[in-house]
Amino acid sequence: MSPSTLFFSLVGGVLPALLWLWFWLREDRLHPEPRSLIILSFLGGMLAVLFALPAEQWVCGKVMADSVKGCAVGAPLTSQIFLVIMGWAIVEEVFKFCASYFGALRDRENDEPIDSLIYLITAALGFAALENTLFLVGAFKSGGLTSGIDLGILRFVGATLLHVISSGVFGFFLAIGFYKRRAIKEIDWIIGLFAAICLHTLFNLFILKGEGSSLYTLSVFAFVWLAVILLLIGFEKVKQLKA
Repeated sequence: MSPSTLFFSLVGGVLPALLWLWFWLREDRLHPEPRSLIILSFLGGMLAVLFALPAEQWVCGKVMADSVKGCAVGAPLTSQIFLVIMGWAIVEEVFKFCASYFGALRDRENDEPIDSLIYLITAALGFAALENTLFLVGAFKSGGLTSGIDLGILRFVGATLLHVISSGVFGFFLAIGFYKRRAIKEIDWIIGLFAAICLHTLFNLFILKGEGSSLYTLSVFAFVWLAVILLLIGFEKVKQLKA
C-alpha cells in the first residue's frame, strides 16, 4: 500500500466521521461531556473494528461453511446470506456498545440521560471512521481516486449514518430508562439492542436488494435521512426527561 493511498483513505474515513461527531455533540451544548470520554469512546469505536472483523469472519464461516461462495455476500438473497447479514449486524452493534461502555458509559460522568445517546453515537462514529478507511483503501487501490471519492461520499451519507442511527436508537432506549429501576433498565437495554440490530440488518438487506438500481438505493438513503430526523426528535424528548 502506498503512503498516498493510506493518507487519502484515512482522510476520507476519519474526517467525515469527525464532522458528524461535531454535529451530534452540538445536541448537548448546555452540558457537554468531558472531552476525554468523547476521545475514549471514539477511539474505542475504532478499536472495536479490529475485534469485529474476525468475529464477522467467524460468523460467515459458520453459516457459509458448506457454500462455494465462502464469505461473499451478494444477490440473490438466500437464507444463508440473510443469517450472515444479521450476524454481522449483531457483532457490530454489540462491539459498538462495548466500546461506548468501556470508554464512557460506566464512568461516573455518565450522569444524565442524553449522555447515553452521545457516547453511543461517538463510538459508532469511531467504528465508521476505521471501517470507511478500510473500504476506501480497497477502492483507491482498485479504482483510483475517482472511485475512492465516490465511495467516500456514499458512505458519508449512507453507511456512516446507519451506524449513527442504529447506535442512537440503542442510546435512546438507554436514556429513557436512565431514571428507572434496574429491572426496567435491563428491559430497555434489550429492546434497544434488538432495535439497533433490526435497523442495521434491514438497511443492509435493502442495499443488497437494490444493487444495480440507483433509484432503489437513493430511496434507501432517503429513509436513512428520515431516520436521522426522527433521531433528532428523540434527542429533544430525552432532554426533557426528569428524575
